[in-house]
Amino acid sequence: MSVSSEQNTSAEITAEAHTNPHSACASCCEVPAEHDHEHGFEVVEVLRVVFVALAAAAVWFHLWEPLHRVSVIGLAATLIGGYPIFKEAFENVVERRMTMELSMTIALASALAIGEFFTALVITAFVLGAEILEGLTVGRGRRAIQDMLNFLPQTASVLRDGQTLEVATDTILPGEIVLIRPGSRIPVDGQVLSGHSFVEEAAITGEPMPSEKIAGSVVYAGAINQTGTLQVVAERLGKETTFGKIIEAVERAEHSRAPIQKTADRLAGYLVYFALGAALLTFLITHNTRATISVVIVAGACGIAAGTPLAILGAIGRAARQGSIIKGGIYLEALGHLDTVFLDKTGTLTYGMPMVTEISAAPGISEKAILKAAANAESGSEHPLGRAIVRFAEQQNIPVSHPADFEYRIGRGVLASLHGQQTIVGSRTLLAELGIDLTQRADAAQGTEVLVAQGGRYLGSILVTDQLRDSSAPAVKALTDMGIKVVLLTGDAKAVAEAVADRLGIIQAYSELLPEQKTTFIAEQVKKGRTVAMLGDGINDAPALSEATVGVAMGAGTDVARESADVVLIGNDLMKFVETVRIARNCRRIIFQNFYGTLIVDTVGIGLAAVGLLNPLLAAFIHVASELTFILNSTRLLPPKEKGEAASQEQAAVQV
Repeated sequence: MSVSSEQNTSAEITAEAHTNPHSACASCCEVPAEHDHEHGFEVVEVLRVVFVALAAAAVWFHLWEPLHRVSVIGLAATLIGGYPIFKEAFENVVERRMTMELSMTIALASALAIGEFFTALVITAFVLGAEILEGLTVGRGRRAIQDMLNFLPQTASVLRDGQTLEVATDTILPGEIVLIRPGSRIPVDGQVLSGHSFVEEAAITGEPMPSEKIAGSVVYAGAINQTGTLQVVAERLGKETTFGKIIEAVERAEHSRAPIQKTADRLAGYLVYFALGAALLTFLITHNTRATISVVIVAGACGIAAGTPLAILGAIGRAARQGSIIKGGIYLEALGHLDTVFLDKTGTLTYGMPMVTEISAAPGISEKAILKAAANAESGSEHPLGRAIVRFAEQQNIPVSHPADFEYRIGRGVLASLHGQQTIVGSRTLLAELGIDLTQRADAAQGTEVLVAQGGRYLGSILVTDQLRDSSAPAVKALTDMGIKVVLLTGDAKAVAEAVADRLGIIQAYSELLPEQKTTFIAEQVKKGRTVAMLGDGINDAPALSEATVGVAMGAGTDVARESADVVLIGNDLMKFVETVRIARNCRRIIFQNFYGTLIVDTVGIGLAAVGLLNPLLAAFIHVASELTFILNSTRLLPPKEKGEAASQEQAAVQV
């Protein structure tokens, strides 16, 4: 029941949890760092509750009462059993913090002072028992994240000196050959050296169908090899693997504090002050000590203080299980009241695998010459359009050379030098800026026109088209149904943007935008007070992702986009973003349910206690029951344990 005041920082909270591992109610206020809640499982805590309960029975039946007015058993058992409560209350006084431990200490001291020894023992037992239950509940929240680690095997078969050896995964070295048998999980990121199989990569790429793997294919740690045996050259290990980075991102998010948690801490502190003020007023008006004690006891704030971080933890864990990595509670909270979503087109709404569908040559120029010039210039490009041109040239058996000099002009195109000639591949705007005389041609609504010039002469254009993702239309409709405004931002021509927007049901579409224009546009919306999310996947999307309230990167996008983003979708299914928004909204709804529920219970309880309708025992029951109810309400967000994880844990237990 420890309630942090507004001045508490997360560092103080973590430090307190580590220095107070046996705090009677610490578990119901934070979701602390590693091992802080394991005391909920310790035998000593259970024995303490049993000891207090037996002492309460002895006091009730007057088994041994050597003194007339003082119950020796009751006094001693309360002091011994309530030691964790008293200890933390003392530390809170030293730190000048108002917490529930302090108010409960006042209530217990008052009960002992008026001879309510049985009441004091029952309250102590309630509090200690509640802590164990709350510790188990919050511990489950942390394990829901840690269970993801079970996807990685602890041992692996490695080929060393011509022999197959079973070694610990953390001893594998980059460059070693790992043997992956059917049915086993892959322990490293690497490239298939030999073998043929199908691999289930849903936990990493988000793709539901198994992926075929042959020599040269890339595999990821955590994926399941289904059929054949593979020999894989280890490239990335442990935290450096794709799955390791997912775990690391989730763990960082777990320890972050959302703004709403600070609000929860403040409100919890105010409730303690309110309860003590109401108790003082009750005593001054009624002079009823039992009613005063009941007022102090009935007020509880842990449903807010513990339920809020637990809900955030559960939401982040659930989102991760469904393929969305949220890098902090602040972004989860922002997604909870999102009102505008900006979507890039290429690689986000489309597959990002465009195809060359038409080549238009200037007079006297062959299609092969245009394609070869463009492919040579784009050979070092990461842009989907550039890769499509290079891929098409290779399919046409046109040799592709790497340019001596390469310059990428974001949102416009590329400039490259080969054999002393400058080649320009890009938009009509770029060629016009560089003084290239262009042949006028209407923009094609079915694709993107890429213009090519070499040696100052216009060669022609290449039409590249891309296919919309199957999830794009359902995702746009789902977001719109949630009352979220969806806007398309693209550097493509107006006709292309309008055609895509019409097919997806997007009302607003802005075309021919440079990356800096996208960034400026989003910044203006943020300044207007809108909560904005930007979805993209390319290098040119990175500035816009950083400017948005929440930047969301597609998992198959560039490393720059993923690093700039606040949320990373594993794979490319836009419905995962929709589900993430739903989880965030549900998290926000549950937190406010706990807020209002705690306020109602405390207000009604304090009122009933003040007029003498609640005795201390009933007040303690209401206190504990309400807090557990709100904490359990937050656990609804925790991701369910999957069968595969349960089996892994059972197998590990058997091995131990």
